[in-house]
Amino acid sequence: MDGFVGRGRELTQLNRMLSRVRDGGRGGRPGRALLMRGRRRVGKSRLVEEFVDRADIPHVFFTASAQPTVTADLALFVEAVAGSTLPGAALFQAQQPATWDAALTLLAAALPTDRPSVVVLDEMPYLIATDPGFEGTLQKVFDRELSRRPVLLICIGSDLAMMEALNDYGRPFHQRATEMVIPPLSPADVRDMLNLSAAEAFDAYLVSGGLPLILDEWPGGATLSDYLADAVTDPTSALLVSGERALAAEFPTASQAGVVLRAIGSGERTFSMISRASGGLPQASLTRALRVLTDKRIVDVSVPLSSRHSRDTRYTVTDPYLRFWLSFLAPYLPEIERGRGDLTLRRISSSWTSWRGRAIEPVVREALRRLPDGYLPEGTSSVGGYWTRTNDPEIDLVGADREPIARRITFVGSVKWLEQRPFDPHDLGRLLRHRAQLPGAADDVALVAVSRSGATAEGVRVLSPEDLLVAYRD
Repeated sequence: MDGFVGRGRELTQLNRMLSRVRDGGRGGRPGRALLMRGRRRVGKSRLVEEFVDRADIPHVFFTASAQPTVTADLALFVEAVAGSTLPGAALFQAQQPATWDAALTLLAAALPTDRPSVVVLDEMPYLIATDPGFEGTLQKVFDRELSRRPVLLICIGSDLAMMEALNDYGRPFHQRATEMVIPPLSPADVRDMLNLSAAEAFDAYLVSGGLPLILDEWPGGATLSDYLADAVTDPTSALLVSGERALAAEFPTASQAGVVLRAIGSGERTFSMISRASGGLPQASLTRALRVLTDKRIVDVSVPLSSRHSRDTRYTVTDPYLRFWLSFLAPYLPEIERGRGDLTLRRISSSWTSWRGRAIEPVVREALRRLPDGYLPEGTSSVGGYWTRTNDPEIDLVGADREPIARRITFVGSVKWLEQRPFDPHDLGRLLRHRAQLPGAADDVALVAVSRSGATAEGVRVLSPEDLLVAYRD
């Protein structure tokens, strides 16, 4: 795929903020700040580059690079501003500021005063990690200098928890910036980019996670099998290297959190099973590792949704791409690098149907949460699943008025994601039995089937892949 596709909503938000800078602010403070966060390799930097190119205004784009000292990052910053399109960029060719306070104050002098400009600080968490005082310094210079100029300051970061905390009460930047979350491209974006059917788009989403770098390598109209045949046998493909680079940036080699993540990605979902798959980590160590993973929004923690409290916690990898990579690619990278990607392909082919049946469930639940009124029974505010310690029953979909403990169950549902295998009377009978076992579900609670191939059973509300894509319309 070539060119820039999607992100219409995000570009509109950025243009709206730039308009506010252009229109000026109260008390002579037109400057605005934006804290942009999103998962690593989701396309945040590419989005901002597209925005400033389309805006065609003076700007500087600085990317921190986890340098070991403040001096090293400052040198890169000076180089970026000196080579930028800011009217005062020449100021940095004759100066070598020794502190961030001096560098940011000099930046303010380089900004235009008669027209808007954009300043981008990419990978901001690296700057804070190297210099804990950077956050306070930026706040001081923003208040005294940058806010008085027509500039849009965009701070970008992939550490979701850190970027979210920057705007918290008690932090220097509290209430000074607008927050913006950049999600992966949606299944609807994937369909539009690749010219696929709705069902095929969800398959592509399960493999790519909506990451633009992977989708850029996916030929338009190519089937999943065609794409994998090329990508899995190429050690340099984005499909293979994105996961490795993302984990290397997040966790040191052989860190406990990385080991635990690989255990969850291999299919283990309960605390005890994860402990065994991680080599028998002590309970305290495993708890700390899980807290790191959940704080970083890499792992999702869920409990059964019903009218009763439950402690049957499950852990799943949040990102669909990372789930696929950890399951099928990460353990076999040496095999691929020595030219035997065909073995990996064979393994994917033999396990794909069963793996997909499980992997699609959280994607379906997220789509159902987004659907407009009319698709689900009235009063549905939460969508989850239900299970017991023995997985008898295990229910794919539960709708309720709230979570995790519902006052009212609104529907019980099943996900049937098979080619040429509709939701049939046998599936309906099983769903009826499960409804009878769900705490809080009355006999008249609605039944919902999300089916890739339709339904032959009666008395159930059927949603297709096309229906799910409605959730992602602007």
